[in-house]
Amino acid sequence: MLTLCLMLEHASTAVIVNPAAHKGGAARRWPAIEAELAARLGAFAPQFTTAPGHATDLARAAVARGARRIVAVGGDGTVNEALNGLLDASGRLTAPDTVLCPVPAGTANELCRALGHLEHPARAYDAAAGAGTRPVDLLRVRCVDLAGRPVDRFGYLIVSLGAAATISHRTSRSRWLKKLGEVAYLLMTPVVTLGYRHRDIAITIDGRESGTRRLFTALVANTENGGGGMKLMPGAKFDDGVLDLIEMGDVSRLGMLLGVMPKLYSGAHIGHPKVRVSQGASFRFESEVETLVDLDGETVGRLPLEVSVLPRAFSVGVADS
Repeated sequence: MLTLCLMLEHASTAVIVNPAAHKGGAARRWPAIEAELAARLGAFAPQFTTAPGHATDLARAAVARGARRIVAVGGDGTVNEALNGLLDASGRLTAPDTVLCPVPAGTANELCRALGHLEHPARAYDAAAGAGTRPVDLLRVRCVDLAGRPVDRFGYLIVSLGAAATISHRTSRSRWLKKLGEVAYLLMTPVVTLGYRHRDIAITIDGRESGTRRLFTALVANTENGGGGMKLMPGAKFDDGVLDLIEMGDVSRLGMLLGVMPKLYSGAHIGHPKVRVSQGASFRFESEVETLVDLDGETVGRLPLEVSVLPRAFSVGVADS
């Protein structure tokens, strides 16, 4: 009788699993994750992704069937895909009462970190089965993909361009490096840094031209953490309707490697004279040199890039207090 009650209570919950997350590590961890979820949800039928983008299709289909709590098991890429399956073309939830519940199982799990799920793992499972929610601002990204086709995507963490996006791109392409988890980004950083050429990038903030500056990298942050636990934008909040732009300017490669990057985990880098911080609700970036764009840890294309915020556009699950 208890099992039947649990099944009825959580009939509107869908569980989407990316077994390839963390280069297959999620598949190895799945039995333990499944047991934790089953203890809270009762019997359920997980759906496994089989290709990039599949989580978007599975989430969209789950909402169409009536699911309103979408549990995404994987890293930030998987969670981002699932989120995009909950939204219409304008960034609105197709079902306003839908809640996204991330369960960390990927190389990078920054939304879970921001929610406290890495520090207290049980909270992710409790949130999947509970009724608590928390609003989150939505990032809208418009750029072009590597083939030159238009891209219109949504995210929740950080948009990076330049060297940071290149580090993420090259890490994700490595067949062995991502098996190391968060350390993978740290190992790739000096490799990219020592060979990367700065870009001249024209920046527009809230419709006002801000000039063309020579940059190593730039990030538009919705949260303070990213890149495997780095405190990229101290104080950034994901529910205040404001985005933070961090520009890392014309610093030498060794200066970046020895003077800026060691401070990324503490957030002290924002005090560097070549690091500029500003805020806004919309940004545009243009360059004559091909410059990669990354959204929530996944390469989505290249410049020109537009980033805007949709305040408190969706909700994530949180453990009942």
